[in-house]
Amino acid sequence: METSDVSGTVIDRSGHRVSRRSIPENVLKVLYRLHRSGYRAYLCGGSVRDLLMGRTPKDFDVVTDAHPSDVRRLFRNSRIIGRRFRLVHIIFQDQVVEVATFRREPERVAVAEDEVEEILITDDNTFGSPIQDAKRRDFTINALFYNIADFSVIDYVGGIDDLSEGRVRIIGDPGVRFREDPVRMMRAIEFASRLGFEIEKETYDAILVHRAEILKASPPRVSEEILELLRRGWSRGAIRLMVDTGLIEPLLPEIYGAIRGEQASYFWKMLEVLDRTVQSGRRISDAVLMSVLMLPWVIEEIEREEERKQTRMRTGEVIIFIRDLVLPLCARMALASGTRHQIEQALETLWRLLEPPTDRRSQFRAVYREPFNDALSLLELYALSSGRYVDVFRQWQAFAQRVKRAQEEAGEPTTRRRRRRRR
Repeated sequence: METSDVSGTVIDRSGHRVSRRSIPENVLKVLYRLHRSGYRAYLCGGSVRDLLMGRTPKDFDVVTDAHPSDVRRLFRNSRIIGRRFRLVHIIFQDQVVEVATFRREPERVAVAEDEVEEILITDDNTFGSPIQDAKRRDFTINALFYNIADFSVIDYVGGIDDLSEGRVRIIGDPGVRFREDPVRMMRAIEFASRLGFEIEKETYDAILVHRAEILKASPPRVSEEILELLRRGWSRGAIRLMVDTGLIEPLLPEIYGAIRGEQASYFWKMLEVLDRTVQSGRRISDAVLMSVLMLPWVIEEIEREEERKQTRMRTGEVIIFIRDLVLPLCARMALASGTRHQIEQALETLWRLLEPPTDRRSQFRAVYREPFNDALSLLELYALSSGRYVDVFRQWQAFAQRVKRAQEEAGEPTTRRRRRRRR
């Protein structure tokens, strides 16, 4: 049953599928203690969305009208964190529950008529009401609250309708909201791909208009969003949307140009294989994920260089070329130095593996090198997608399995063998 008031829609317990049985015990403890202490206590955001859809949430966040210091007094096992906005982490043995105070959008500073208004948010550390908190969130489907007081779902922004219609819609004026935080454009694509939803027309059109604003976002934050698209098993749909909207062009123009062409048709198959692999529960390193994204561009640049020189590059030349090509891009993306090195090593070692194993000593040297597993995973994705080097991949895979079995029979781990060889 739904009831309406001037500020939103309240759906009572009989009208939705959220059950306390699906909420972890520690989260319920936090909600109940806040409620019994006289505060509002709501489950919020993606957890409510996922519970309404019958999915298992990744995180369970709590929002309340208690200030951080009030929450800290109620929970001895807690700490206040954050500078831009103070949050409380309540620490249990097997879980950390994050509690935020309702907040609102910051007030805008008036500018002269001949000045361009800069609305990128750099500080939103302002407490507010539940309706203000809902309206400052990004998308309607992420702005739903579950009230522990009466087990109702509260909707201030039309999120229930968008959820039932399979629609990703930003709250407020899309152009303004994307200029406030350009990463919201990437999040719109993420939710559409993850949930199988469509992006609402005004929201989609605003991405087309404001896609260059993404360059104002923090490079580490953008790179983490790209990695999340690749890590979670919905990369093909997400990257396809990033190409269709042109959002990837200002970020990674080199890659945008390479994956648009017909010659890179294998790239989309590679993302399909990657998604199936991730969904099966197999962990793929961040270095391999980023290497998958870069591979069509790397191949295109190598082919262009060989055409310019009118000769095939030797393996050693290719390796140096890859290093000079990839490292500046990794630096621009503000990837951690360790990740940059692993990407470089994975791509370089991939080129070494394109030659079938012949000499037994060189085979062992390749298998014992640290980047071998990443390079073999990358070769597997490329071979299964493009149809090239399939036999080469199978030879290397079979040899690596024989080495592993021999180690297990000898009771000697790979790392120990590596240390002995270095001596």
